[in-house]
Amino acid sequence: MKKYVFGTVVLLAAALLFLRHRENGKRHELSFFAMDTPVTLTAYGPAAPRGLRDAEEAVRKIERELSVTMPTSAVARLNTGETLPAASAAGRAITAALELCAETDGAFDPTLYPALRAWGFTTGEYRVPSRDELTELLKQCGVRHLRREGGSLRLEAGAMIDLGGLGKGLASDVAAQALKDAGVESAVLNLGGNVRTLGARPGGGRWRIGVRAPEDGLLGVIETDEGAVVTSGNYERFFERDGVRYWHILDPKTGEPARSGVVSVTVCGPNGERCDALSTAYFVMGPQKAAAFWKERGSESFVMLTDNGDLFVCEDLAGRFTVDQERKNAKVTVIRR
Repeated sequence: MKKYVFGTVVLLAAALLFLRHRENGKRHELSFFAMDTPVTLTAYGPAAPRGLRDAEEAVRKIERELSVTMPTSAVARLNTGETLPAASAAGRAITAALELCAETDGAFDPTLYPALRAWGFTTGEYRVPSRDELTELLKQCGVRHLRREGGSLRLEAGAMIDLGGLGKGLASDVAAQALKDAGVESAVLNLGGNVRTLGARPGGGRWRIGVRAPEDGLLGVIETDEGAVVTSGNYERFFERDGVRYWHILDPKTGEPARSGVVSVTVCGPNGERCDALSTAYFVMGPQKAAAFWKERGSESFVMLTDNGDLFVCEDLAGRFTVDQERKNAKVTVIRR
């Protein structure tokens, strides 16, 4: 009798362990639209449902703070002449943007909104501004127009801040933290090209993140641990006039789409906000300047596609990036320190 009881207990314990393992690996998904992009959050385990709700609210809170087109946002109010506490969430994001602007020697510039708006990228009313118009608009751009007075930030008349270059990356960071705080140990968040992973992939091994190719399909796959994988490309927001393509990533020196010979840049690192901003900066810099910056600064690594189909890959990503079969004949240059 004791043997039967013991055997029953062992089987029951095994069954409970199996059910617990299955629940810990159960996949939960939440999709919604925010920050002008489709958002898909995927989390695993029993804490996922609550964590996903908290993560969505975290994304929407960042949107309410940083949206340049939402009249009630902190950034929109700053752009219309109000002051903003430097210690607020938006104030901290602006401070981070200014630091990244200085670090990249202006390749990432959060003050280009007057020029961006003239092109119609924020309204969808696309047009090609004249050179004279852009020259005048650039006089309103530049971090010199942002004033810090005590604990507050203020913009000079005509100047405007746009944090779209790091907003989704920041939102992915705070959403990942919300999931972690809820007890989620494994998740992947996709905010329109901004991918953020949390913990280990269910079943073990690294996360495999597909990098979109300009003509659809995949450029390749990046294997990553917890962190961010962010792509900026000239195929994301653009319009064409008389056979010429114009995209939303502007050169701060000209106010025109950055024509650095780059089609897309994918940046990998631990922080989504920083990877988001650097994906723009690297795009503006082009292959040679981006490689020099990476070597000198020891900064976040990248995979870059040029307009002639060549690929540049930082050495610490070379073993974790697999080129898609459709591009197996592409020239790949590994950037080494």
